[in-house]
Amino acid sequence: MNDMNQKIIEEFRGNHGKVGGWFENSPVLLLTTTGAKSGRPFTTPVMYLADGDRTLIFASKAGAPGHPDWYFNLVANPTVTLEVGDEKFPAKATVITGAERDELYARQVALYPQFGEYEQKTTRKIPVVALTRA
Repeated sequence: MNDMNQKIIEEFRGNHGKVGGWFENSPVLLLTTTGAKSGRPFTTPVMYLADGDRTLIFASKAGAPGHPDWYFNLVANPTVTLEVGDEKFPAKATVITGAERDELYARQVALYPQFGEYEQKTTRKIPVVALTRA
């Protein structure tokens, strides 16, 4: 894990889910996945969008050419752990495709325009993942 993520995780856990810096005033959760190859747990801070009883996350990796590691992990092992505020709970990950994916991604772009920039920077289709409490 890189130092920046570790600092965000510590700040998140120390401040009831609130963080500053890059994520200040943004909805952030901690996603813990199981490594697709290693089987070890990995925790990553990610922005999310509440959608009824689902929590949506976006595998943008700031528009990088490849998907983030956490995406490959949850595809291989869809049972994850979420930390939202002070709450920690298991969830099931499902990749959303087609028109529903496009509609949900457009909602995120409307709220957080940087996600539109990420989409323009890459040739890949940025995955949208729905997390449902297990």
